[in-house]
Amino acid sequence: MFELDMRSRQPIYEQLVDKLKELIISEVLKADEQLPSVRTLAQQLTINPNTIQKAYRELEVQGYIYSVKGRGSFVNPNSLVINSEKLETVKKELLKVLSEAMYLGLKADDVIALVRELDASIGGTSEV
Repeated sequence: MFELDMRSRQPIYEQLVDKLKELIISEVLKADEQLPSVRTLAQQLTINPNTIQKAYRELEVQGYIYSVKGRGSFVNPNSLVINSEKLETVKKELLKVLSEAMYLGLKADDVIALVRELDASIGGTSEV
């Protein structure tokens, strides 16, 4: 499914949360699709099942997945609503970071070039 960087300073469960969010947001994992069981994913990634459980719990708290007792974890179809709220938070954070970058000398053209580069790397087609 994906790989984790065991040498990274970022905790493994956070890497797992980020990777799963990415798969959900990009709709690789569809609404109501079942996620791999904790045991299965722990074996595939060769990490402790408690780490997987912690990541799943965090995704559930953030609204990206839901659990059904005895059946497993599934992609939350309501995550699009939550995503719009999260998007507003991200926009505010992005404005702060861009303001600081421009204050430090980053030009608007450089910002636009970075956005275009990012858009191309994720297969986007939007015009900037």
